[in-house]
Amino acid sequence: MPIVAQSTETTDWVSRFADEVIEESERRAPGKPVVVASGLSPSGPIHLGNLREVMTPHLVADEIRRRGHEVRHLISWDDYDRYRKVPNGVEGTDASWAEHIGKPLTSVPAPKGSAYPNWAEHFKAAMVASLAELGVEFDGISQTAQYTSGVYREQILHAMKHRGDIDAILDQYRTKKAPAKKQQQSQKAVDAAELEAEAGSGAAEEDDGSSGSAGYFPYKPFCGSCGKDLTTVTAYDDDTTELTYVCTEDGFTETVLLSEFNRGKLVWKVDWPMRWAYEGVIFEPSGVDHSSPGSSFQVGGQIVGIFGGERPIGPMYAFVGISGMAKMSSSKGGVPTPADALQIMEPQLLRWLYARRRPNQSFKIAFDQEIQRLYDEWDKLDGKVAEGAALPADLAAHSRAVRTAAGELPRTPRPMPYRTLASVADITAGAEDQTLRILSELDPADPLSTLDEVRPRLDKAEAWINTHVPADQRTIVRDEPDTELLKSLDEPSQQSLRLLRDGLADHWSLDGLSHLVYGVPKVQAGFSADATAKELPPEIKTAQRTFFALLYHLLVGRDTGPRLPTLLLAVGQERVRRLLGE
Repeated sequence: MPIVAQSTETTDWVSRFADEVIEESERRAPGKPVVVASGLSPSGPIHLGNLREVMTPHLVADEIRRRGHEVRHLISWDDYDRYRKVPNGVEGTDASWAEHIGKPLTSVPAPKGSAYPNWAEHFKAAMVASLAELGVEFDGISQTAQYTSGVYREQILHAMKHRGDIDAILDQYRTKKAPAKKQQQSQKAVDAAELEAEAGSGAAEEDDGSSGSAGYFPYKPFCGSCGKDLTTVTAYDDDTTELTYVCTEDGFTETVLLSEFNRGKLVWKVDWPMRWAYEGVIFEPSGVDHSSPGSSFQVGGQIVGIFGGERPIGPMYAFVGISGMAKMSSSKGGVPTPADALQIMEPQLLRWLYARRRPNQSFKIAFDQEIQRLYDEWDKLDGKVAEGAALPADLAAHSRAVRTAAGELPRTPRPMPYRTLASVADITAGAEDQTLRILSELDPADPLSTLDEVRPRLDKAEAWINTHVPADQRTIVRDEPDTELLKSLDEPSQQSLRLLRDGLADHWSLDGLSHLVYGVPKVQAGFSADATAKELPPEIKTAQRTFFALLYHLLVGRDTGPRLPTLLLAVGQERVRRLLGE
């Protein structure tokens, strides 16, 4: 396939990787579709750190599609991985689920109340829905289906035949003659790696094979009695493929012909490079836990040659954090998923967060007040793009956020500021008639006719208010005036309230009320309401803060609250006048 003209978006990390991947694909597999890959293990909730495993190759694949190339983005669902532990915070599970540890994820029951047939399908479904909303096009591959149908039979037999070569590679990285104490610490490190695994290609690090009295084997059968992988191969014949194993869990032993047997899998450090060769993967990123010396990505680079393949281009990607939370781990439970993020933010914003940072740069996703600042930043960029004033790298990230090669993502027709929508949703408690009234008054020259114009952003902002703002921070407007406070005010404070009340009718819009509330302290100090900060003494800022605090106390009974212009519109002129002592 000839290389067509390169995209005009040449300044961002996505384009640079696309250049490299196209060139490498032409070298390895000329004329064939470009193959990029991700791996996800549905061992529990698939979180926002795991999403980077998908978004990194998705963005590169999409850029390649934009250039006219055929490309496949494979997502391997590592649903034939062993069930390692019961994740914390998963509803519908309890200690009884521990009895399934060691079974394939597709052999573990789904959490109680689930509509899905097994554990893997339950957690896979939520991710599939989120990827659809994000505009991610992919080909999903179930590793359970691949292994149990015999798709990898030749690769398994090949690995068993070359087990000595595989063992020699792995042995370069094994700790030799380590003191008992050091070995114990090493095991703790492995356990920690499993807990913190970012699903770099779907699985946490696991043991690298079955090493019993019969030697090393890169294959683990699942026991025919208990269904677990707590097995050791005790004999294997290369010519007949006769294999015998024993289960350390229940003592069950079985002899099978591996050329006909489909109830087992290659160990992870062999399975991953086998798939690189089988699928012809050109590009696949990996998390930091898979990129250190001796890790599966590094070791796989040597083992893949045994299968006649090459290691893909594989950038290391950094962890994704959450505002106010430690590094995410799906095994610890309670970490936000893409579905959680999409409940409170539009797909464009979430795509942008992954597109604007290079894979090796960590970043945080906001579920706290910081989401309002992120939306302000996004809207500012949106405006610059519309004006043709965005920098090339910012323009590229914006383009990747709002559209894919297949077209534009659905967007809010009239994207009002997120913080404004959140404030209105907070004050109205979701009452649609009141919400429409307030939003229509924001810009009287161009009033809103229906809430559909501000959806889905309005719904996202309302969900954020309802799920992530503590009850003690919610806004409750007073029912009656605070007569005690009103009676205690000195003359300057009373004058400030009169100036505000007198200007309400003429300034009843978002911009007008902003001018009014900031202008009252200026007028009281003898300046024009239009005076700029440079024309005013520093004391005016102090006077403004004092005035704002007074208004908040009279309206909502505390020092702070939503932006005052929005709050005033929400409360309504008549009620504002009454609460301010008219």
